[in-house]
Amino acid sequence: MFLKYLPSGDLVEVIDLPDVINPHSATIRARADSSELIQRPENFLKTELAFPSGEPLPRCWTDSQYREHVVAA
Repeated sequence: MFLKYLPSGDLVEVIDLPDVINPHSATIRARADSSELIQRPENFLKTELAFPSGEPLPRCWTDSQYREHVVAA
């Protein structure tokens, strides 16, 4: 899975996919995809990542308290 690193606009390849959907994990282990060389894995903050289209990650992936923020209709 690839995500966009917002500060640079580069794509990063996610290494530990369960961390992406875990709302208790603030970081994701990934490697930058900015050159043809394989980069070393780094930790990226979820708040600085989005889908390649620019759409933000779902709140249920980034906020462990997301249910408390939902307003009852």
